Amino acid sequence: MKKYDIGFAAAGSVMSIIFIMLVNYLTSSQYPWFIYPSILLLLWPIGLYSRKSGNYKLLSIICSTFIIGIIIAENFIYSPNYAWSLYAIYPILLWPILVLLGKKAKTIRVAIIGSLSIILYYSILNGFFSPGYFWFIYPSFVVLWWPLSLFHARKKTYYKFSIHASILLITFFICINIISTPHTIWAVYPIFCVLWWPLSMYYFVYKKNVASNSKL
Repeated sequence: MKKYDIGFAAAGSVMSIIFIMLVNYLTSSQYPWFIYPSILLLLWPIGLYSRKSGNYKLLSIICSTFIIGIIIAENFIYSPNYAWSLYAIYPILLWPILVLLGKKAKTIRVAIIGSLSIILYYSILNGFFSPGYFWFIYPSFVVLWWPLSLFHARKKTYYKFSIHASILLITFFICINIISTPHTIWAVYPIFCVLWWPLSMYYFVYKKNVASNSKL
């Protein structure tokens, strides 16, 4: 990388931001849309510096701070009566947190703590903003795949993973069926499809491995 790359990127970003601000002021001053491309332009020299120095922690902290700042500003300016930015803040914060943890971020303990903290976070938001419908089940279902996949990938127990993952899927469909449409039992249809996953793993993978091991 050349010596003056970062300086060129910084100067180019500043010049571009000034130009965009002028265009915004002259054409549509009632809406400050220049903020969005300006954020991307600012990340150019920052990302270049982080890559050159190998300081990816700095990049994650600055980028997440910029994104959270923009989201909060948008929320405060255009819809101050509803704090929708809270739904996005914690997942964005996980980026620098996991980067700062380094190698520890790949451990099962961190995956469990991270997924449980996300579930708790959205459960609180659910109870505070919309207690009438338990929508926190959807993000909970997504984040539970994190420790589950990591555990079985480490152990290389892919057949057991299909069983546990199928149980998670079946539980999810049953919960959604009960909460959303308790008078219509539709969960049996996706459950039937899910059951083919561990069955196929058993007959085409597990039994094959058992047979090959017995020959040895």
